[in-house]
Amino acid sequence: MPLAVFPKCFLSQLCDDKTMTVREWIDMAATLDIDGLEFYWGFTPRSDDEAREARRYAEAKNLPISMMCYSPDFIQSDPARYREEIEQEKRAIEISAILGCRYCRVLSGQRKPDIGRDKGVALAADAIAELIPHAERHGITLVLENHYKDGAWIFPEFAQKMDIFLQLLSAIPESPFFGVNYDPSNTLIAGEDPIAMLHAVKHRVVTMHASDRYLEGGTLDDLSRLEAHPRTGYASILKHGVIGQGLNDYDAIFSILAKAGFDGWISIEDGQDPDCGMEHLRLSAEFLRAKMKEHGLR
Repeated sequence: MPLAVFPKCFLSQLCDDKTMTVREWIDMAATLDIDGLEFYWGFTPRSDDEAREARRYAEAKNLPISMMCYSPDFIQSDPARYREEIEQEKRAIEISAILGCRYCRVLSGQRKPDIGRDKGVALAADAIAELIPHAERHGITLVLENHYKDGAWIFPEFAQKMDIFLQLLSAIPESPFFGVNYDPSNTLIAGEDPIAMLHAVKHRVVTMHASDRYLEGGTLDDLSRLEAHPRTGYASILKHGVIGQGLNDYDAIFSILAKAGFDGWISIEDGQDPDCGMEHLRLSAEFLRAKMKEHGLR
């Protein structure tokens, strides 16, 4: 079972102030006990030549790029903006293929107050259904994540709640080039049971974000109240933690995945503080390697 890493704790340096280069991140990641890398669109090279060079550099370190973490927003009332979001995801698929990825993430979009449930499901489902053939042409599998919120978004994920996520999933045509990226922490944040979510989607899961979350100075009810008001980014009380030290039951999660025959990439997604980010990633990798071996996910 391949284990990748996502540089959650270094996104500000990679995407915002540019104090870390992609090559520097790859060099750091190469010191971890991992098999590959997950890229985020915010730091991904946008030209074909630059993407090829990033792939060459990563593969020279024996770290193939497994997945592109992309955040489309298909919940749009403006048809032109909706079309732009679809075209931008197509470009992300193309760059993902150049990078050597097998997977590219899709989402529904932001939970905007002017778009209702059925309309939002239809918008997201129609967009993803259009994108699947494009992904197939490029050898990419699209993965729909049970998501919380992109760091640049104002509103949380439209399909954050399990019932809406499952409604959206059922509205998208089944395809070998479409599946689910399961993230247990995002279900916790929604105030729901990550094990129940996993049981509902276990036969559609092709990739996983291994994460753990905790709340600092508040509760899930406080988080819901904070997110009821438009705000860019995450609420301050929500923290990523070392995997295995938070709220998720990885024995239960890995047992269910093993019984379902899961054999895809698991990607480490932890870390708040870049000063201790690498140490936390090492601890998370050690925990996951041991648990994966224990449950036969090798």
